[in-house]
Amino acid sequence: MKHFINLKDIPAKDLRKIVADAKKRKNLRKKLSTLEVDKGAPLKGKLLIQMFEKSSLRTRLSFYLAIKQLGGGTLTLRSNELHLGQGGESIADTAKILSTYGDGFMIRTDSDDKVEKFKNFLSIPVINGLSPSSHPTQVLSDVFTVEEIKNKPISKLNICWIGDSNNVLNSLVAASVKFSFKLSIGCPKNFEPSKELRKYIKKNNKKIFIFNDAKKAVKNADVIFSDKVISLNDKVNKKKKINQFKKFKIDKKLISYAKKDCIFLHCLPRGSEVSDEVFLGKQSYVWQQALNRVHVQKSILLYCFGKLR
Repeated sequence: MKHFINLKDIPAKDLRKIVADAKKRKNLRKKLSTLEVDKGAPLKGKLLIQMFEKSSLRTRLSFYLAIKQLGGGTLTLRSNELHLGQGGESIADTAKILSTYGDGFMIRTDSDDKVEKFKNFLSIPVINGLSPSSHPTQVLSDVFTVEEIKNKPISKLNICWIGDSNNVLNSLVAASVKFSFKLSIGCPKNFEPSKELRKYIKKNNKKIFIFNDAKKAVKNADVIFSDKVISLNDKVNKKKKINQFKKFKIDKKLISYAKKDCIFLHCLPRGSEVSDEVFLGKQSYVWQQALNRVHVQKSILLYCFGKLR
């Protein structure tokens, strides 16, 4: 049994193994319909319990299809349907019940502490579907997508992030360390990576650079990543924040400073951080990126259940 909570804590060789398995599994599904089960049904009889405290579209759909295609099933819970919380049932007791009924647990939450507590009390694998400091399933899937489109190891590419310093960036930095790729981060001065993340970057001595100039950040980029500037639960002056990111909007002019064959990726949903021309243009691969989450999630599940070949 293995957990999948933060890319920082997972050996690089295991992450590479997951990506390689996902590639094989995607190729084998070319002639199969959506709900047809993979040959051998490696997770036949297994139940994945999902709990959502934050809204979800891609994470919910991709994990549902992932476990189904592996021969298992899924049960989705929302936190307001449980007695979990102040005055209700403890995480320890809830975890005991979840471990009794299910074989794996995926949580999408607004609390890093809650993820750690579930990990400590559950006797089944825990997968972090998103937390305030990390989005590991998204970023590992993005590594897969980049290598699929560019047809080369990500270590040979220049990756760029334009946007806020959020959970996706945290996981992208961890991926840069694990997969040894150059990462340029472009963001306004007041939105730079946290001190903790900077310490992690310095400690691991990798090629990660921070720019307060979007043009410098995208220079010679093979891939430009972004995320919504205003998150769903952002408690900020939205107009002020959007204005602070005005010079970091990804449009045709900005992307022209990158390599000619540069591609654009976005974890979705999108906001004002990217123009329609780029988002819907030939350099955008956001729909392929979204679909690939199914294939990578399958390999993550196999990894957690000890079934990864």
